[in-house]
This record gives sequence, structure tokens and C-alpha cells, in this order.
Amino acid sequence: MAAEPKTKPTQQTVEAFIEKIANEKVRDDCYALVKLMKKVTGSPAKMWGPSIIGFGQYHYKYESGHEGDACLAAFSPRKPNIVVYAMGNTSQSMLSKLGKHKATKGCLYFKSLEDIQLDVLEKLITQSVESLKKKYP
Repeated sequence: MAAEPKTKPTQQTVEAFIEKIANEKVRDDCYALVKLMKKVTGSPAKMWGPSIIGFGQYHYKYESGHEGDACLAAFSPRKPNIVVYAMGNTSQSMLSKLGKHKATKGCLYFKSLEDIQLDVLEKLITQSVESLKKKYP
């Protein structure tokens, strides 16, 4: 039997989740990211698991046979940083224009939207969404 995915849509509202965030600046950044990702994906925000705000959905299937559903774009306000989940080939030249951040294979980490260029973030998220839609039509 396949393992049940931990990250899946929940009934919790995005607004209720964001309003529980103690730091007003982080709350404001979350609302700005909701607006940006809704614009890019054309999908409303939904809670995925207890702390991920996701937009849109796609079905993936790996060569191993493992399959499941994931959101096209997502972010999570974590303690030290806001994490944006951006899959696909993020170009180094665009990352160099993003501003103060850290990046791993599928994540961008930053403390505040003030630290980064929003137009560059929007392009990176758009690239990620297009890449996922192409890979998993």
C-alpha cells in the first residue's frame, strides 16, 4: 500500500491561518504573496497541510510508480524565513537579480518581501508553473 501524502488540501481557511501569524510584517507579506500567486496561477489560495498555502494543482507520476497531487505554486511562512516552493529550472541569472535570498533545488528562502525584487519573484514563479504544466499536462 502506498504511503498517504502528508501535504494535501485541508479545510482550514488561508485567512484564518495568516491571521494567526504574530508578526504583522510577515502577515502583510503573506497577503501580498497570496495576491501574486493567485495572479500567476489563476487559482485561489488553499491550505495544503497545516502550514503551506498552495495554488492550483497537478498530478505527478514518477518512474518509480509513485504518484500524487501537488500545488502548482506554494509558500509557507516559517520561523526564520518565508519559503516559496518553486520547482523547475530556475535560471541563475534571474536568481542573481532576486535580491537577498537563499535557494535550494525547489525552494527560495527570504526574510521579507522588502529584501527581494517582486517582479523577479513573479517571473520565477511563472517559470515554475509553466514548467510544471508542461511536465505534467
